[in-house]
Amino acid sequence: MTPSAAEAAEVLPFDAGGRVYSYAVPPTLTGKILRGQLVRVPLGPSSRLGIVWEKPTNTNALANVSVPANVFAAATATATASAFTAANAPPASLAAPPSISFSSAPTQKSSSVPTARDAVPSVSTLSAPSGASPAPATVPSGTFLPTSPAPATVPSGTFLPTSPSPAPVSSAFLPSAAASPSAATSPSAVSPPAFAASAPTGDFLFPEWRETFAPAKPPRALKSILQLCHETPVLSPDLHKLAEWVASYYAAPLNSVLETVLPAAVRQGVKPAVQKELRLARRLDADALAKLRRRAPKQAALYDFLAVQTAGVVRNTALNGLSVGAAACDALKAAGIIAETEALLTRDAYADALGESECVAAEAPTLNDAQREALDAVCADIASGKFRARLLHGVTGSGKTEVYIGAIQAALAAGGSAIFLVPEVALTPQTVGRLRQRLEGGATRVVVWHSHLSAGERFDAWMAMARGEARIVVGARSAVFAPVQNLRLVVVDEEHEPSYKQGETPLYHGRDTAVYRAKLNDAAVLLGSATPSLESLANTRSGKYAASRLLSRIDDRAMPAFRIIDMKRELLHMRGQTVLSRPLVDALRLRLERREQSILFLNRRGFSRQMICPDCGYVAGCPHCSIALTHHRADNSLRCHCCNHRQPAPASCPQCRSPQIRGRGAGTQKLEDILRAAVPAARVMRLDADTMIRKNLFREVLADFRKGKLDVLLGTQMLAKGLDFPNVTLVGIVDADLSLHVPDFRAAERTFQLLTQVAGRAGRGDRAGEVFVQTLTPEAPPILYAKRSDFDGFLEEELLLRRQYGYPPARHLIRHLFRGRNGVKVEFFAESWMKYLEANLPPGLVETRGPAACPLERLQDDYRWGAWYFTDRVIAAVTRIRELRTRFNFGAGITDILDVDAIDLS
Repeated sequence: MTPSAAEAAEVLPFDAGGRVYSYAVPPTLTGKILRGQLVRVPLGPSSRLGIVWEKPTNTNALANVSVPANVFAAATATATASAFTAANAPPASLAAPPSISFSSAPTQKSSSVPTARDAVPSVSTLSAPSGASPAPATVPSGTFLPTSPAPATVPSGTFLPTSPSPAPVSSAFLPSAAASPSAATSPSAVSPPAFAASAPTGDFLFPEWRETFAPAKPPRALKSILQLCHETPVLSPDLHKLAEWVASYYAAPLNSVLETVLPAAVRQGVKPAVQKELRLARRLDADALAKLRRRAPKQAALYDFLAVQTAGVVRNTALNGLSVGAAACDALKAAGIIAETEALLTRDAYADALGESECVAAEAPTLNDAQREALDAVCADIASGKFRARLLHGVTGSGKTEVYIGAIQAALAAGGSAIFLVPEVALTPQTVGRLRQRLEGGATRVVVWHSHLSAGERFDAWMAMARGEARIVVGARSAVFAPVQNLRLVVVDEEHEPSYKQGETPLYHGRDTAVYRAKLNDAAVLLGSATPSLESLANTRSGKYAASRLLSRIDDRAMPAFRIIDMKRELLHMRGQTVLSRPLVDALRLRLERREQSILFLNRRGFSRQMICPDCGYVAGCPHCSIALTHHRADNSLRCHCCNHRQPAPASCPQCRSPQIRGRGAGTQKLEDILRAAVPAARVMRLDADTMIRKNLFREVLADFRKGKLDVLLGTQMLAKGLDFPNVTLVGIVDADLSLHVPDFRAAERTFQLLTQVAGRAGRGDRAGEVFVQTLTPEAPPILYAKRSDFDGFLEEELLLRRQYGYPPARHLIRHLFRGRNGVKVEFFAESWMKYLEANLPPGLVETRGPAACPLERLQDDYRWGAWYFTDRVIAAVTRIRELRTRFNFGAGITDILDVDAIDLS
């Protein structure tokens, strides 16, 4: 149906290659379409969800009606092009207008959707009038030609296409005054008044002409928007700009960015939860009530229950509790005795009984001088109303969270909103509990955002932020896209964590994206860490970021004592069990006697890291990845932690049939068995991806540990940062070498950060803490610097090495990954691409290295090769590389991915 309202919206449909299409606004939605809304539109043979990218007024009015070719001819003939008249003065011999004929040959387009571009008629011939000196062949294609010597007929300098082949043109404008019908110079021409009323003068006739001119059939009506999914815009204006920046900076398709920005719960039609409530509508007299009890005792029971209620009662709760059927309820409702109302049910994450154990005292502690100085600086950044990034470098236990809370209070007082990012989902319950206890109330609401929420919780949280009902959001990296209104502050806790980097397209970095979003909103961004990344420290040295430091723990509590245990010596005195050293076992027993708690950290899950045959050297490997399979004791299986392949653990070697095949290396499952045998009286709980299979189980375990129901907590990296347990006085790092000997230039930095962060879990209360580090390389610089808590010394040494080899933060690193099922083909195209790239790059823009096989050469049946680009101008480099990619044919079966500011080099 052709809409009667002359309105159109520019919509970016999902799964449409990131291209914006024009769609007509039907009369039922006139005046309701806003930028950022979610709509359903026709695209090809089916329909798609899309985002209203732009909502112009009347700019596509002419495209919304069926305009015949002769009407288009008149519109083109009267288009004003005075700016080109002087530059394209015609020769005298071309005084008479040329004749133009139109054809209706269909356009060859990749999409069957008619857009404004389909409304361009094809030009089949261009002939000069008789007596004209130049032949038509001498007229260049696309030349501006005069159409009449008399301005009253057709304005001189009108642009007339002269070739049926595509040629670039400018957008056509409607003239400010239409020519009279008698002035038409072509027999088929019709004057503009027939359609000029549909659009104001001076408007764009067909905006998409800005890109290309293509022969097409006569214009048809635009397809109408089918449905408005939510009246509230799901994307704020700053999120539009942020999505475009992420797509350009991280070399990602805009559609994939939008699918990351806009959650599936909002896109896939999740609806608000509705709760039906019952209340008494009118009271019965004694006779009517007695009659009801005799005739329908179930109805009477429901009546009696509602008669004593002071507020509405949930329908299902009342009926189930009274064992009353729905028919009895409906009969009372039909008689007008009870009334049924519907109320929206808010699905709020962590608003349950477990939330009470995650809260802290509502009264804020007194800040020390260093905390007050840091908070005053952040509040000044917020009050300035300008973008400012600040790094808060505070040792573990120095009270950074109180500075965060004070800064959020300042942002709320200024009428704004705040985003609080944490690196792990495991940290959100503790953070949410603190903020809700201290900040929630009145118009302030704290919502949670991360991937572990249910679809309903995600939908309600997103819409609450979009409507302005929630002014604080806490979540993992994807919370940087929260549609909060009037953003004044973004807090990035543990900003150094590599988990802020997305692992799949779009490969954005949550910390850097948060900085850019704050810049778009003229807001403040606060990056906090006990071990800041070298990139952030380099930005403070260059003056891009301001800096505040907290150099001591609150109440002058001592840093934990650091003990390094050389496992080479321990292995000489140990028999059988070689995972826990004797000093660490003795320390665990001592803490148990003192009723203190301990944490053990081992960043390897499973029972044994590999199955190996000592007779022939066979190692059980994944058939799909270049990695050894891990033995899991629970089901006696071998699993790949990359692709999740599983197979039964063999009883004998598949290669030589030796029964001596056995597991080597310890994971958290084996550590749990050893710990229970070494300290039998201890109450032990293991936390890793294998045990946390039920929703909220992680919160339950942390709540029990906080209440003292557990003595020892052992697990992987989810225990390494941010958690605050005052009764923990011992932390054991079982294998400190795991992160040190990996093929990554950041290995030393990550080892230092990991040791410092894990050690920071000890001694956060009134009792002193102690840290035991088991290692085979006690002389390694990261371990020695961590023992002395010498961050500045480690920083100087590491930065010197980075500058020497040109690694970040000295320059930006762009990783180019090539993958495919055929390893020889991947290698060939990777090498061919590098030759092509180096031959076409401007001098000095990029330093290239590679290609070479990745450390993890095969992953999920794909062979992987990589190249590395180092540059000081990342935007220019990415733009040029993307441009060259469009010209290079990688061949079928080859996928290439650009990872800007790469973190994972495996």
